[in-house]
Amino acid sequence: MIVLASRSASRAAMLAAAGVAFEARPAPIDERALEAAMDGAAPGQVALALAEAKALAAGDPAVPVLGSDSLVVVDGARFDKPADRDRAAEHLRAFSGRTMELHSAAAIARGGTIAWRHAAVARLQVRRLSQRFIESYLDAEWPAVSHCVGAFRIEGPGVQLFEAIEGDHFTVLGMPLLPVLGALRDMDVLPA
Repeated sequence: MIVLASRSASRAAMLAAAGVAFEARPAPIDERALEAAMDGAAPGQVALALAEAKALAAGDPAVPVLGSDSLVVVDGARFDKPADRDRAAEHLRAFSGRTMELHSAAAIARGGTIAWRHAAVARLQVRRLSQRFIESYLDAEWPAVSHCVGAFRIEGPGVQLFEAIEGDHFTVLGMPLLPVLGALRDMDVLPA
């Protein structure tokens, strides 16, 4: 049994599908304040710092705590979860025809200290998106994608945004699952 320091449905679904027993316990951290404090840091470093902060904030000394975070970068600009539908449309227009870098990180805390960490990146080539497509997409997916960095769920209609994807599927879903499972086996949380 582990604690998942997240309210992400995608991360919970990944762990459940992999057969990992967990309790979801969102971490009470101010992600934007932590990002602001790391101004100028590389996106992978920021994602890792957020994952570590979540793992520590949702701390439970009795069981491993898994924190995870994802960041989207396009042409050097970082994008967070869209605040509203208009902002989501702005994000999608900014992504159109460009390569999105999706940085996903995970960290596991044990006994109040970080015992393991990992960061990964996937590159997603966004096709040219028409305004008509953006509106119909948001009609179908809003507000579900309001909780998703990049304003998409790859496991749903969001796959239509892309013409090519380079990188691990689980990283795109929001957590580098295979390394997480390996770490849990190394910690004897899962059978080897």
